[in-house]
This record gives sequence, structure tokens and C-alpha cells, in this order.
Amino acid sequence: MLCVDDEPNVLAGLTLHLGRAYRVVTAESGEAGLAVLAEQGPFAVVLSDMRMPGMDGAQFLARVREQAPDATRMLLTGHADIEAAISAINDGRIFRFLTKPCPPADLRTAFELAVEQYNLVVAERVLLGQTLLGSIKALTQVLALTSPLVFGRATRVTALVKDLLARVPVHHRWAVEVAAMLSELGCIGLPDEVAHKHHYGEPMTPAERQMVARAPGLTAAMLGSIPRLEPVLEILRLAGEPYLPKLGAGDGDQTPLGREADLLRLALEFEALETSGMSRLAALDKMRRRLGASDPLFAALDACRGSSAPQQFVRDVPLGRLRQGMQLATDLTTTTGLLLAARGYVVTDDFLARAAHFRPGYLREPIRVLVIEGGTVD
Repeated sequence: MLCVDDEPNVLAGLTLHLGRAYRVVTAESGEAGLAVLAEQGPFAVVLSDMRMPGMDGAQFLARVREQAPDATRMLLTGHADIEAAISAINDGRIFRFLTKPCPPADLRTAFELAVEQYNLVVAERVLLGQTLLGSIKALTQVLALTSPLVFGRATRVTALVKDLLARVPVHHRWAVEVAAMLSELGCIGLPDEVAHKHHYGEPMTPAERQMVARAPGLTAAMLGSIPRLEPVLEILRLAGEPYLPKLGAGDGDQTPLGREADLLRLALEFEALETSGMSRLAALDKMRRRLGASDPLFAALDACRGSSAPQQFVRDVPLGRLRQGMQLATDLTTTTGLLLAARGYVVTDDFLARAAHFRPGYLREPIRVLVIEGGTVD
């Protein structure tokens, strides 16, 4: 527990009443509290006085929310004015608003409830980070085994989305990353010939175009039964619609999750242009003419894939020197032409374990991998 108050006597009383049940750390100012939070965190509960010199309690808890969003935040004040309460609740999203003097029994009850709230938040994050992402990993593994071509495109789109996210802030980062990973899931049922045409942008018959058009609906049906994926489904739905009025606009200027959808749509379009045979710089030039160089998302794309981005080189390696984390520069096929992994695939330990059982001459070697400028293949 972190307790912040500019009165040492108050901190001593809090330590006395709470110290038997919790490990209590104190600070005498908002600035000191933030330093303690960074050095000794994480904390389950952060309690702050409202009236403090310099940074007041509302400002401090707002900073705590940014620095440690899982912590349950509570405010303690001897000045129970409504404006202070509104400010603290709106800016810091506090869990409880307590007034001085606070009876010890009420204080302990408030902390018990605050700890329960913290445990709920952490449990939700564990569910998201382990159970949910575990399900998604299983789906992508199925995609990798059944349709390497489709999985390869999803891998490249996801890599680009992650690079864009390093430059474009969004509220739902995890959701757009997952949406990128699953963006091609609905194509798993396409016949190989149709998947090939869709992947490389080749002409299709009306019946084949209908198959591809049904893919997003299949994705939604497959993901609909997995809890907590509502934001992912919404991003995928929006990314499949025509461009929103203002690409790259702030969240306040468009629908919720619209910025995330714009980011995914941008990555999908760039990947489609490259896969169709267009060079990277030509694809960027085409998108620049349509979007404008000042567009925030295009500027991020140009930084990730333009001439100023770190250059990549192709190196040839035998199967025995293939390592976990290497990225394929070209499709990996057998000597009979069977596709095992598409361009952009990042080699995993599972793949290397399977490759160890390949008979000599099964793969077309050498294998072409990408190396960042200054890197090696070892």
C-alpha cells in the first residue's frame, strides 16, 4: 500500500492502523509518491491526501493512473468539497473518496474493498494475457499448419502493425494486434487455388470473389464464442468497410476503435500492394498520392518501410543454420513445390522441431532469410 500525505502524523496513523494487515509505504508529497511508485511498485492500493503543496491529490492520482493503471486509487481529504471530489473522480478515476477524520474501522473496510478491486483487475489481465491469448495462439497455429500462404500474410500484416504501433498511439493496442493476427482467419476454408489468387491479387471469377467475400463472416463466426474479443471483432468489421472520413483522425473525430481499424486497414493495403509484385517504394508512392504525405498514419508507415527505415538484406542459409526468430525472405517449399511457410514467416521452436525430422533433400535449399543492416544470420 502506498499512502501519500504532507502531514507526518497522518502517515503515522495510517501505518499504525494498516500495518498489521498490509505492507505500508509512505511519501510526503505527490512528487515523492510518484518516485516511490516507480522504484518500489507495483502497489495494490494508492491512497492520497487531497490538499498538498504543489501537486494535489487529484493531480497525483491522475498520474498514478497513467503510471500504474492496475492500482486501486483512493482519496483522503479534510476538505470534502464537491469540486475536489469531482476533479479527483474524473481525472484519477478513484475507487473511494474518504474524509478526515476517517474511523479506523471504515479505513480498514475501504482498503479491504480496494484490494478486492485490485485482485479483480489483475485477474482480468491474466485472463486476457493467458487464457484469451492462448486461444488465439491455438487458432494461429491451426492456420499455420493448414494454410501457410494465408498465415504468411497474417504474419507480415501483424509485423507491420506492431511497427506502426511503436509510432502511433492507440487506446486498444492489444486488440489491433490480435485483429492483425486473425485478419486472414476466415480464408482458412478457401480452396488452394482461390487462396492463391486472393493472396497475390490475381483475377477471380464471380464465384471465387463470393468465396472471398464470405471470409470476414466466417472469421466473425469463429471468434464470436471467445469472450473479450468484442473490440477485435469491431476492428475487423471496420477495417473491412470503406475508408472512414478522415484516415488517422483522433478518436474524438471518428467512431470508437476507428483509429485502430484505420491502422489495420493501412497495413492490409500495403501488404496487398507488395504481394501483388509492386516494390516497397512504389507501394509507398501510390499510398502517398492517395493519402497525402502529411497523414499521420502514412507518415508512420513511411518511417517503418520507407527509405529511412533500417535496410534489410537477403542471406542464404542451409536448413542446419536456421534459427528461432529468423524471418523468411521468400516462400519455403519442398523440392516437389509444396508450400511449408510463406514469405515473412518467423521461425519458431515448433517449426525447428518438425524440421529436424525432414529427410535430406526434402526442402528446397538454401533457405533465404532477412537480415537487418548490421546483423548476421548466426
